[in-house]
Amino acid sequence: MLMRTDPFREIDRLTEQFFGTTARPAVMHLDAYRDGDFFYAAFDLPGVDPDSIDCTVERNVLTVRAERRRAGGDNVELVAAERPMGTFTRQLFLGDTLDTDRLEAGYENGVLTLRIPISERAKPRRIAVTAAGNGRREIRA
Repeated sequence: MLMRTDPFREIDRLTEQFFGTTARPAVMHLDAYRDGDFFYAAFDLPGVDPDSIDCTVERNVLTVRAERRRAGGDNVELVAAERPMGTFTRQLFLGDTLDTDRLEAGYENGVLTLRIPISERAKPRRIAVTAAGNGRREIRA
């Protein structure tokens, strides 16, 4: 059984209530990386119902929203409440080099993973150099 009173936890709880952090849960933790021709963003969302996750892209701004609800009922007696609950939101500003029209999202083991392809115009490409008459060179892309 859990200990019901902890004076230090009570001080933490009062501090959280005073500064409002229980109303504004902690931010989603994120890992972002590039692997080959794809950019990945992985968000930690343990205990979140996949149906509550909302991903939108508007003008290179990716917004991820998710909600974690506390289990409840008439006969539930809450003994400890330390996990942040409520709505979580995170925004990423994506560069023009990403093809957001082909963004893919998957949720597994409490991690939301977004896979965004690098756009063709951002990939390295070879530029042909042709020689014009009179020793001048003209460069065309």
